[in-house]
Amino acid sequence: MEEDGVVWKAVAVLACIAMAVFYVGVLYAPSVLLRLPAPPSFTCFMIRRFLCALVSSILSLFLSALILPLQTKELPHILRVFGIRSDHMWQAVLLPLCLTSLMYAGSLFHKCLLLLACWRQRATSAPPLSFNAFLHGLSAISSNVLVWRNYLVAPLTEELVFRACMIPLLLCGGFKTYNVILLCPVFFSLAHLNHFLEIYTKQNYRIMKAAMITGLQLGYTVVFGSYASFLFIRTGHLIAPLVAHIYCNFMGLPALYSQRSGFVSVAFIIGFLGFLWLLFPMTGPELYNDRIDNCSCWQRYCTWRERIRIPQM
Repeated sequence: MEEDGVVWKAVAVLACIAMAVFYVGVLYAPSVLLRLPAPPSFTCFMIRRFLCALVSSILSLFLSALILPLQTKELPHILRVFGIRSDHMWQAVLLPLCLTSLMYAGSLFHKCLLLLACWRQRATSAPPLSFNAFLHGLSAISSNVLVWRNYLVAPLTEELVFRACMIPLLLCGGFKTYNVILLCPVFFSLAHLNHFLEIYTKQNYRIMKAAMITGLQLGYTVVFGSYASFLFIRTGHLIAPLVAHIYCNFMGLPALYSQRSGFVSVAFIIGFLGFLWLLFPMTGPELYNDRIDNCSCWQRYCTWRERIRIPQM
């Protein structure tokens, strides 16, 4: 792709705003617009939201495909525009996962300490865990609707809308690569503003406390959104930010310190420095594509020419 825009910037921005607003608004459509009765259970309520998010993602894909100057309407080409590819799959899964794990070095160390303490307590005061108990716990997890939301539906639909649909539009609109990395998370954070109303109305927090909690969430979503956009542009794979999204949802905020052990902070600092050191080498476009010279791509990894030299040990 060329740096000059082939889509008007205003059209690209308005389309992104529309997709972000629609992604949130459609969640409330059954009760506000369609006037459907309240679901009989929380599980039914979440399933209804899953369907709404899926509809929003599909419509956003159609809208992006209509606006983007696609030369062919063949399905493999369209899917590749959105970063949905089967080549170099293991690199797109393992390398971003390992890179993201470095940011959670402190959290992983802390979880290991807790797991070790749990094992010691169970060894002295509880019978060994049976295979049936393990299967029962696995079944309980798989039937938990929040697990499906946090680790499948939300990451998949959000990455489809806020990375696969928006980034090609903004790049085709002539926005520079680093500007897209910073701009795309703004739309991503807009989709989380509804959390303020839910926290304020349902949990009965004061407006200041609800604003502080929402502000922290928005700040985190902006940081993660920038990182996810970086992964999508550098690799050209949607699976790369998707894996990072699922992993971050599972881990939560990185642990910076712990009263249990000061080594948690040491592990976090080492992991953070390793993350910065390996950020560009582990996301090099040549690792995820057969070639990057004179290629036609929609994520602009072909034109990203930064080369980070790793010092010899």
